[in-house]
Amino acid sequence: MPDKFFNFIFSLPLIRKFKPLYEKKKELIYYLFFGVLTTVVGIGTFSFFVYAFQLNEHIANTLSWIAAVTFAFFTNRIWVFSAPTDSKSAFFRQLLSFYGGRLFSFGVEEIIIFIFITRLEYNELLIKILGNIVVLILNYIVSKLFVFKKKTSIKNDIPEVEDDRASDQNIH
Repeated sequence: MPDKFFNFIFSLPLIRKFKPLYEKKKELIYYLFFGVLTTVVGIGTFSFFVYAFQLNEHIANTLSWIAAVTFAFFTNRIWVFSAPTDSKSAFFRQLLSFYGGRLFSFGVEEIIIFIFITRLEYNELLIKILGNIVVLILNYIVSKLFVFKKKTSIKNDIPEVEDDRASDQNIH
C-alpha cells in the first residue's frame, strides 16, 4: 500500500529529484508517515475522550494510548519494518515486546502530562502534541533496536558429514 502511494508522490515533477533519498531512507520515511497517522489516532481519541466524554486526562490518555499502539503495531510490523513472524508464539512475543517498549514511552508521556497539564495547567492539546514528538523518537529507537530488529544469519561454512559420528552428535 505505501509503496504505490510514495512511488506516485516521488514521481511528481517537483518531488522527483528526492526519489533517491526516498529509496535510501524508505524505512524512516514510512516510520514518520505512519507515526504521523498514529499521532492523529492518539490525539484524535484523546480529544474525543477528554472533550466528548469529559474523562480525566490520564484515563483519556490511557485509552488513546491503547488505540494508537494497536494501530502502530500493525503498521510498523507490516509496512515499516516488514517483520512477519512464522508462528503464533513469535507473533505474540513480537506483540508483547512492542507493547513493552511502548509502555516505557507511555510512562514518559504520562510524566509530561502530569507536570505540564495536571500541575502547571498548560493546554491539554498542545502538551499532547509536544509529548507525542518525544514519544515518536523514543518509539523508533525501541522498535528499530529491539522489537523489529533484523535477524542476522550465521552461515555454517563447515560441510556436513554423513557418517555415524555426525548423526550421533546431533542427537545429544
